[in-house]
Amino acid sequence: MKLNKKALAILTGLTLSVSGTAFAAEAGADSFSDVPQGHWAYDALDFLAKDGVIEGMGDGTFQGNRTMTRYEMASIVAKAMQKQGEYGAELATLKKQTDQNTKDIQDLKNGIAGKLSVDGFVRVQYDHDKYDNADGTTKLNKDNNRFYMNVNGAYKVNDNWKAKFQLEKNSFYNDGHDHENESGSWEDGATKTRAKRWSGHDGNIQRIWVEGYNPKSGGWISVGRAWRGLGQQNVLFGTESDGVQFGVPIPGTHLTGSGFWFSSTGAGNHESWYGIGTWGNVGHSAGINLAYGKNSKDKGDFYEQDTSHLASWGDHEVKYDSAYVLSGWLDLAKNVRFLTDYVKTNADYQNNSLFLRLNYRNTDLQKPGSYQVYGRYYRYGLNGTISGDDEWGSLFYNGSAGSKGWIIGAKYVPWKNVEWETLYSKQKQIANTDNKRTLVRTQMDFHF
Repeated sequence: MKLNKKALAILTGLTLSVSGTAFAAEAGADSFSDVPQGHWAYDALDFLAKDGVIEGMGDGTFQGNRTMTRYEMASIVAKAMQKQGEYGAELATLKKQTDQNTKDIQDLKNGIAGKLSVDGFVRVQYDHDKYDNADGTTKLNKDNNRFYMNVNGAYKVNDNWKAKFQLEKNSFYNDGHDHENESGSWEDGATKTRAKRWSGHDGNIQRIWVEGYNPKSGGWISVGRAWRGLGQQNVLFGTESDGVQFGVPIPGTHLTGSGFWFSSTGAGNHESWYGIGTWGNVGHSAGINLAYGKNSKDKGDFYEQDTSHLASWGDHEVKYDSAYVLSGWLDLAKNVRFLTDYVKTNADYQNNSLFLRLNYRNTDLQKPGSYQVYGRYYRYGLNGTISGDDEWGSLFYNGSAGSKGWIIGAKYVPWKNVEWETLYSKQKQIANTDNKRTLVRTQMDFHF
């Protein structure tokens, strides 16, 4: 027996209707004496019988195990077709609602909810940070114990442009801490005046910028106030800045060529830096990250009457107006990567910095149980950087004498999107090696 498409569609519609509404039949209203309420087909048969689509055998039974004749099948189809108007209207309504839901979902994807993405993390951090001074005194620094939140947002303007923002909030916890520092300000010990380090960590939106991308050329550009870095480990430059940076792929290589103009937002910074750079792979197991920058001021210039940045050490003037970084990475073995950065400026004193790092494995936030173990050595010259990243205060390169030391640490993912890191470090000043620091830090980042 063959059914035409129309009859088959009607039966399908009836089946859908049964699945959605038929089971509301009154309990105990048995249509067939040989189909008890506990039978798996009871509700469906009861609905079809009450709707006049099927009939029993005349004696109140259904005899569901008996083979159906072609005549009986034709009778059922005919009765179902008589219901076409009723069920057709229901199906049309259902289809209309489905189409509307599909449209609403698509509009949502194309609207604000579909174009806006937000991510970030919340950190809980504890430091045991001990300083042994040359005069024999010891200080326990608690300024880096924090609850911290970072939120990054991106809005897709079109296929080529995104508008981005970032906010940070530091909530330091310890007894006696100066909580004004939470907004990114600091107090000068001599003058007792306050100044902003940058736009602050007060929970407001500190940074806003736009990013453009050309899918044909692979070129990109970033304009606005953002956190930017130069070098493999952000030794040359790693801070908030106002400016512009662009990059284009270098044909025939896996490198990106870049140009930049940065103006640091830190207190007392009145100059800007401009330059060029390149980074990328130079083989299957090696990569480079190079940059050269020039200051908008000539070496020896100073602004207005402010000469505080022209500190001198004996006969050495520490003024400089150019800097470069040579950095890269090399895979020494499976899961073992070596990274190095060397920075030099044209200052007359402590004009270079060196960072070495060895990583074993990597963490993956989507894979609980993944981990990384690392060891580091660094030597941060007082004037061996433009504005390097102090890595949450774990390096005191901005000390009055430069610093050097080693760090060992481990990262571990105990649960999905959660990373735990613990490190141990011994450091000392370059110009006065009797000033020493011992740092133990543990923190957990909860990513969203």
